[in-house]
Amino acid sequence: MKVGVLGGGQLAQMMAQAGAPLGMEFMFLCPEADACAAPFGQLLCANYDDEIAQQQLADWADVVTYEFENIPLATVESLERKILVLPTSAALAAGSDRLNEKHGFQALGVSTANFSAVDSAADLAEAVGHIGLPAILKTRTEGYDGKGQAVLRDTADLQGAWERVGARPCILESMVPFERELSIIAVRSRAGDIHFYPVSENHHREGILRLSLSRPGDPMQAPAEQAIRRIMEKLDYVGVLALELFQLGDQLLANEMAPRVHNTGHWTIEGAQTSQFENHVRAVCDMPLGDTSIVAPSAMVNLIGQLPKEEDIRAVPSAVPHFYGKAERPGRKVGHITLTREGSSPEEFSQGLRQLLLLAGETGLAEADLGI
Repeated sequence: MKVGVLGGGQLAQMMAQAGAPLGMEFMFLCPEADACAAPFGQLLCANYDDEIAQQQLADWADVVTYEFENIPLATVESLERKILVLPTSAALAAGSDRLNEKHGFQALGVSTANFSAVDSAADLAEAVGHIGLPAILKTRTEGYDGKGQAVLRDTADLQGAWERVGARPCILESMVPFERELSIIAVRSRAGDIHFYPVSENHHREGILRLSLSRPGDPMQAPAEQAIRRIMEKLDYVGVLALELFQLGDQLLANEMAPRVHNTGHWTIEGAQTSQFENHVRAVCDMPLGDTSIVAPSAMVNLIGQLPKEEDIRAVPSAVPHFYGKAERPGRKVGHITLTREGSSPEEFSQGLRQLLLLAGETGLAEADLGI
């Protein structure tokens, strides 16, 4: 099976690594000549709107997928006229515009924070009047890892925030006093079968994910499954989908969805019977889905900006480093570490996780009570 991928980053890389043992071949279309996925398949180095490159991809592949939601919608729509693309352009459209996404959640009975469309500085002032402060101003498209966002705490912040996000179409969301940030990852086959992974509890700093903990048996599992099932069935979705959630008491509010494999599911590579990456390529290639049950409770530590020494990571029992082959740079995701509790006590697991967090420069999390 030949799989075309729009994008050539670490998510594309890990899809290819998961698909190779299944006999799959990969071709990546992306504008970066140094794409870290390139060693794992063929690279078409071109802009996404390059019609010749699109045709080359369509002629070679049996199916096309994508690794992130900032792929131009027009590219996916163009490719769909030539070849099967999964998830579809409808799924991409639903997940790449925050205003459409929020309206879609509410239409399905999936609760969200209060929000309002903002298209001008005047709209922003009006929105603050009924949303209140504190609030978060977010661009409707292309924001990730805290980019395209501004926190508003005082009316004096409004003009500066509007300028910082580029004076472009946005939404204003109320700040939610959440107890936990959670996500659920699910995979849906072409036949409509859905398998769920255990929810992850996620910890961010500076808008970037730093730590995910698998939470098998969590009391929020059932409502999270219900919410993501509604979304997948409405979109006739095929592949892996992630839904980010805020927990307030016994209520979940949907933050955003990602129509792709997701950072909060990286622990599934070692921590689940079948990783999110393998299940994504299985789904889009019309293969039976793999078992999503856990091997053991697991954690994923993101490596941001710099890589620790591999020998220091491997000195922690059951820790597995994943280096992406990307140049080190402040704020850049250059790798991750997974840690499973298989064969160790909760205390040993907690101590190992603390060591890894310190190696990753996450001193605050290393000293926090993470409920392990």
